[in-house]
Amino acid sequence: MQLYHHYFSLNSQKVRLALEEKRMDYISHSLNPLKGKDLDAELFHLNPNGKIPVFTNGNRIITETLEIIQYIDSVNEPLGMNDIDRERLEEWMQKVDEWNPKLFTLSHTPFKLRRYFSRFKRRVAIARMAENPDLASKYRSKLHNAYATEELLNNIDEINANEQQLINILDAADSLLASTQYLAGASFTMADVMLIPVLARLELLQLDKEFIHSRNQLSEYWARVKHRPSYHKVIGQYFSGFNRHKTFFTTAFTVGLRDFFRKY
Repeated sequence: MQLYHHYFSLNSQKVRLALEEKRMDYISHSLNPLKGKDLDAELFHLNPNGKIPVFTNGNRIITETLEIIQYIDSVNEPLGMNDIDRERLEEWMQKVDEWNPKLFTLSHTPFKLRRYFSRFKRRVAIARMAENPDLASKYRSKLHNAYATEELLNNIDEINANEQQLINILDAADSLLASTQYLAGASFTMADVMLIPVLARLELLQLDKEFIHSRNQLSEYWARVKHRPSYHKVIGQYFSGFNRHKTFFTTAFTVGLRDFFRKY
């Protein structure tokens, strides 16, 4: 099994948490999206959309996050086994998967910082297109999507709808956790795997006071799941305390050097 991912990617975090919780061995291929590594030709040959995560097992290639996690959970015994509500598990996995974390993250990122990285990635895409003319249409599609995302960020109605969708998820989780330890019952499941990176992203954006700690049950749940070894390995070691600044500024410095020397 192989995974193409990066610890900046929220969906990649979901898949890595699933793998760690199931204690499954895999070969890791880290592709930093802020450095434009998700624009490498190798990824496009695996996923025509050029998105991470991508999971492979032999000849099987899975590019959708929810499908990857469902596949991982189907190997041997599923998380939670018989101690959970399977229907609720599927409902929560689908609910979290339908929310767009990229739009939320970018809408809460300072404009100048957002423009800095998006401009760099567009230049990387143009450079890769020149190097790989057979993939030109794929790179043009990526450029088109980048511009479409910028337009979406100017649409206040879309941004508000995205935030309201998140609030609905968090309110529902808070209400549910008043009567159960985890989202699908008494045991930790892939539903929790799906939600944890969302809560981690809110903390990274320093929005945890507003979105997490204003909900008592969700706040207690968040404090509890952060003690899991899988959380530390996948998220905590990169984004806790000073490490969150080190992780980001190391990438920003590298991008700055490459941009200055035009090494795309």
